[in-house]
Amino acid sequence: MELKDYLRIFHKSWILILACTLFGIAGAAGAAIATTPKYIANTQLYVAVQAASGAATTDLLQGTSFARSAVTSYVDVVNSAIVLDEVIKELNLDMTSAQLASTITSVSPLNTVLIDVSVTNSDPELAAQIANSVGQNFSRIVVDRLEKPDGDAASPVKIETIQPAIVPASPASPNVPLNIALGLLVGLAVGVGLAVLRSVLDTRIHSLHDIELVTDAPMLGGITNDPGATLRPLVVHTDPKNPRAEAFRSLRTNLQFVNIEGGPRSFVVTSSVPGEGKSTTTANLAIALAETGARVALIDGDLRLPRVAEYMGIEGGVGLTDVLIGRAELADVLQKWGKNKLFVLPSGRVPPNPSELLGSAAMARMLGALTEEFDVVLIDAPPLLLVTDAAVLSKLCGGAIMVVASGRTKRNELTSAVKALERAGSRLVGMVITMLPTRGPDSYGYGQYSYGTIHEEEKATVGAAAPAGRGIRKARRRTA
Repeated sequence: MELKDYLRIFHKSWILILACTLFGIAGAAGAAIATTPKYIANTQLYVAVQAASGAATTDLLQGTSFARSAVTSYVDVVNSAIVLDEVIKELNLDMTSAQLASTITSVSPLNTVLIDVSVTNSDPELAAQIANSVGQNFSRIVVDRLEKPDGDAASPVKIETIQPAIVPASPASPNVPLNIALGLLVGLAVGVGLAVLRSVLDTRIHSLHDIELVTDAPMLGGITNDPGATLRPLVVHTDPKNPRAEAFRSLRTNLQFVNIEGGPRSFVVTSSVPGEGKSTTTANLAIALAETGARVALIDGDLRLPRVAEYMGIEGGVGLTDVLIGRAELADVLQKWGKNKLFVLPSGRVPPNPSELLGSAAMARMLGALTEEFDVVLIDAPPLLLVTDAAVLSKLCGGAIMVVASGRTKRNELTSAVKALERAGSRLVGMVITMLPTRGPDSYGYGQYSYGTIHEEEKATVGAAAPAGRGIRKARRRTA
């Protein structure tokens, strides 16, 4: 993925990332509050070898060398039971020497004769007392027992406390600022990781970028989401100032540009799966095309789940199926709609063999007649992945327009649908993405504003649907 892909993921999942970051901070702060404070008291000891009065320089150097070598052994003596048992007895501590040893750290800086002793305890005063007691008992045991020569001679080793332990003023742990900073980093990392993982596992189409990963077909337009679209599907007609209506007009313009050099005049509008908004898109696109003065025929080719008649508010009991089986004439069932040159052919009764009817010679002859009489013919077809109807129809038309629903259609579904058109030998004219969010990285640019005015020629197109029954022969006389 490129940098812009990660930025898009962060933009989409910023709430998740923020929540994880805040949770990390809260967790770190809670852990710091729940943790018992620990205090560290430090003492420093100096080890020396006493030289006789008037000793030579070489003797002094040998003494220093001996002290440096002995210090490495003395460091281990600090934590030994022989010392700590005396400390426990002296301070009347309720613990064993092993338990006490786990709270004591002794080190010797390199090439020195110093021993640093650190004691950790939840009681700052007790930490200082233990540190000082360890230093005193260690010095006494080394000088009087471990390095005591035979007889009454004094020990050549001398250990002095050069820095006694003092009561620490503040706890060494927990380090609240550090813990919160670590919690922030961990929470942020988890949030980013979850956001990236969710993006990788989410195979749905969300934006134009996702469509481009599947096909290089032109993008004809994007339609923003309207939860009430099924209740008010004809937004171009009922609410021409709505940004969604302008989006359909933009779709109309882009389709005209794609078809600028005398290309196909008949189009199948289909989708991968149900519920992607193909019928709504087809109806609004037909109205938008008719607004320009074009002669438009809208056919409901979804013989399994017809919607066009319902959306257009016309009688759909007699229509396409009746024409194909010879029960009715095309001129008798093609219905004029609105004040413009838009004619609608409903589906008619649902037949038992939709694919056979749609792929019949009668269907090809009817489409040929409509293409001669109208500037544009739009056919609302069933989804490609459920039945073969759309693929069959696409071979009889000049091209197919694929509708994809943002947040619903999966990439593999779109890939399969595109391949189905390729296998049928159809031309994929372009893509329309519907149900886009009005805000965020997946938005298409509409929904942030509305149009305060409408062109005069658009005002003339807004009117109630005309009664049904006007046929193709009457359309020819009125549009000549």
